[in-house]
Amino acid sequence: MKGYLVLEDGTSFGGELEKEARCVGEAVFFTGMTGYQEVLTDPSYKGQIIVFTYPLIGNYGINEKDLESKIPQVKAVAVYEACEHFSHHEAVSSLREYLNKWNIPLLTEVDTRAVVKTIRSGGTMNAAVSTTGEIPAASGTENPAELAQSEDITSMGNGDRHIALIDFGYKKSIASSLVKRGCKVTVIPYQQMNAVYDIQPDGIVLSNGPGDPKAIAPYMNRITSLLSDFPALGICLGHQLIALAFGGNTYKLPFGHRGANHPVIDRKTKRVFMTSQNHSYVVDEASIDENELSIRFHHVNDTSVEGLIHKRLPVLSVQFHPEAHPGPAESEWIFDEFLEKVIPARREIAHA
Repeated sequence: MKGYLVLEDGTSFGGELEKEARCVGEAVFFTGMTGYQEVLTDPSYKGQIIVFTYPLIGNYGINEKDLESKIPQVKAVAVYEACEHFSHHEAVSSLREYLNKWNIPLLTEVDTRAVVKTIRSGGTMNAAVSTTGEIPAASGTENPAELAQSEDITSMGNGDRHIALIDFGYKKSIASSLVKRGCKVTVIPYQQMNAVYDIQPDGIVLSNGPGDPKAIAPYMNRITSLLSDFPALGICLGHQLIALAFGGNTYKLPFGHRGANHPVIDRKTKRVFMTSQNHSYVVDEASIDENELSIRFHHVNDTSVEGLIHKRLPVLSVQFHPEAHPGPAESEWIFDEFLEKVIPARREIAHA
C-alpha cells in the first residue's frame, strides 16, 4: 500500500509499505554500501528512522552472527529497493522478513537521494513513517541511552586482563574485539557504574550510545571519578563524555556522520585512515582545556574533533568505531594501543 516518509517541515516522500504502519523518530541517513545488518542492530540508532543511501539494500540477507544487539534498534527503515532474494550462504532471512518479525516498518521505492538532499540542507529533523502522510509531532525520550543500556551486569571472556565496559548502548563488536585480544569483559549498565569499584578492573571502556551526551549529566561526577582512578578508552558517545568530564563542550552537527568511509587523520603519525562513524554530536574544539587534553585525531572533511588523549592520565578517546562493523578495519589498532600502553599504567598504579 502507499506509504510516506514525512519530515517535520512538511516535506513528504512517497513509497510502498507492506502493511499499515505509523511511527515517529529522528530521520538520519547512512552512506555505507554494506553493513546494513550492523546498522539496524546498533543501539546508537535507538529511536531513529534510518534512510539508506545505497539504492539496493538486503542483497546478502540477514545472518545470525553479525547482530550488534539482540533486536533491531531503529524505528523504521527507508530504502529505494529492498532485495527479496538474498544470496549469502550464512543468511537465514531477507531484510523484509527480519524487519517484519520485529514489526519495524520498511518503506521501499523512496527517492532516497531527495531525502538526503533535504536533510543535508535543512538538518536532521523528526519524521513520521505512515500510510496517512501526517506531519510528525515531537516524539522520543530526552535520554535514549536509558533504553539502550542493558539491564544486568554480565561477563564474557576469560583473559588475564579485566576490562569494565560501561554500557550506554554498547555494540557487541566492542566486547568481541576486547575478548579477541585476551580480555575478560564485564559489561556494566551506566546507571550501575559504581560497580566498577567492586570488581577493580585493569581498565574501563566507555561505550557508544544514542542521544545527547549532556543527557548523561547526572552521572558526570561518577564518570570523572572513574577516569581519575582507571585507565580508560572512550568510543563515540564515550569520547564525548570524556570531553565533558574534563570541562569540554559538545554540540549537534546539522546532519551528523553516518557511514563507513569517513577519513580521519592521526596528528601523532600524520597517517590518514578510513573509519566507520555514527553520531550526531561532536566535541567543540574551542572548549578543550589544553592543560588537560590534547587532540589526537581530526576528521579530514570537516576538521571536527575525532579523538583526545589526556596529558597526565592514561585516558584515550575516539569519535569513530574501531571495532569496524560495518566498514573498514583500519582503526582496530586503537584497542591494541589501549591495552598495550594503558593497562600497564594501571598495574603500576596498583603495585605502587
